[in-house]
Amino acid sequence: MAHKHDHDACIENAVADAERICEQRGTRFTELRRRILTMIWQGHKAVKAYDLLDQLAVGGGSAKPPTVYRALDFLMEEGLVHKIESLNAYVGCPHPGDDHISQFLICDECETVDEVTTSVLSGAVAEAAETAGFSIQKQTLELHGLCKNCIKGEKAA
Repeated sequence: MAHKHDHDACIENAVADAERICEQRGTRFTELRRRILTMIWQGHKAVKAYDLLDQLAVGGGSAKPPTVYRALDFLMEEGLVHKIESLNAYVGCPHPGDDHISQFLICDECETVDEVTTSVLSGAVAEAAETAGFSIQKQTLELHGLCKNCIKGEKAA
């Protein structure tokens, strides 16, 4: 899962998508929201809210926790980031604006997070819920393990 590419392109695409989506929906993509989205997209690891707060302080910001959480709530509502519940952290959404059900592959070694969407798995979960008479309100699947690069590293050791 280690990503060997230009993260600046990820950031630029994420910000451009956010601007487009917010403009279409008539919502405000403020400078703070932009900065937080940019910080989340700096890598492909989940970022905790307090780490964002620390990064904002380094940049001379004086944001308080409620301010950061409100910005994160906004970014989640607009589908620009996802919360990884098991880590209590956030990752950027690689395809915002698309209606999708996410599954996350979380490497416990290098901490990268890959978002995948597979209709086969989502369909199986929906079918199981329907059979049980259960109405799914929110669906996120988080799978913890080792990415291929960390598995290779273990085999080489």
